[in-house]
Amino acid sequence: MILVIKKEREQQQLDNLIAWVKSLGLNVHLSEGENCTIMGLVGDVSRVDADLVRSLEIVEAVKRISEPFKKANRKFHPQDTVITVGNAKIGGKNFTLMAGPCSVESEAQIIEIAKAVKASGAHILRGGVFKPRTSPYAFQGLREEGLKLLIKAREETGLPFVTEIMNAKHIDLFEKHVDIVQVGARNMQNFELLKELGTMSKPILLKRGLANTIEEWLMSAEYIMSEGNQNVILCERGIRTFENYTRNTLDLSAIPLIKELTHLPVIVDPSHASGLSRLVEPLSLASAGAGSDGLIIEVHNDPSKALCDGPQCIKPNQFDTLIKKLKVILPLVGKVL
Repeated sequence: MILVIKKEREQQQLDNLIAWVKSLGLNVHLSEGENCTIMGLVGDVSRVDADLVRSLEIVEAVKRISEPFKKANRKFHPQDTVITVGNAKIGGKNFTLMAGPCSVESEAQIIEIAKAVKASGAHILRGGVFKPRTSPYAFQGLREEGLKLLIKAREETGLPFVTEIMNAKHIDLFEKHVDIVQVGARNMQNFELLKELGTMSKPILLKRGLANTIEEWLMSAEYIMSEGNQNVILCERGIRTFENYTRNTLDLSAIPLIKELTHLPVIVDPSHASGLSRLVEPLSLASAGAGSDGLIIEVHNDPSKALCDGPQCIKPNQFDTLIKKLKVILPLVGKVL
């Protein structure tokens, strides 16, 4: 960060500003010019309130010379982060497949789907038990009972699982039983929840918000990482635009851009991005070609009877066909299943 200091100022004002900046743990570099003084702030400037500094009488302008996210920034961590969950590795040259139903509905349903997606090549089982729904009258998930069924599916198949957390009061429960903790799009900027999740040891899968910028997304990751948990997986799941032919609009450009900006793994959710099962395969293939680190796909054995998001679920045989096509594309982009 650079501060442009006005020529007309008192030395005591400048000394006070320097002392305050140093009290934040930053170093100061001064360059005296003919018409103004340039003060460079060196260190972690994320703790500096730019608006507060800009309001000071002696400050003419404030200019950022680096992104506000630090721990998530590739400049501070050039190598890709690789997160290990069970036998699965997420990030780097690995391409990770997460698959399963939107909602856990019964023991028979989740175990049948878990066995099917594992046979096709999935690494991680997905399944919702605490469901955020637009309507308070819609199916909200099986909650703790659903979590028990995911644990049974893990015991049956060996697949670790990812499921969404809705409330900080469930952190101890998730810490004990869940392999990957998902933060849904609606909670991407629930900063108090993010800070609490930062104290967990489990990886956090952070979905992009409904209409959030890439920087806002990365700053949400920074909230988690600033509390100590560095194992964050980013998930592009489509953003809300004026288009209404699909549920959301998949932002494919975000994948290579995010990979430039951050070392964190980036996966794609083509199911929520489109809302249409017939678009899941082409969006999955496009995401792989764009360099994503994996996919999280909704798979259901009978989508027409699904209690949640049936229109965007593909069947196990369609998932199997998709994986065969991915095996052709992935070597071209340097990824391996």
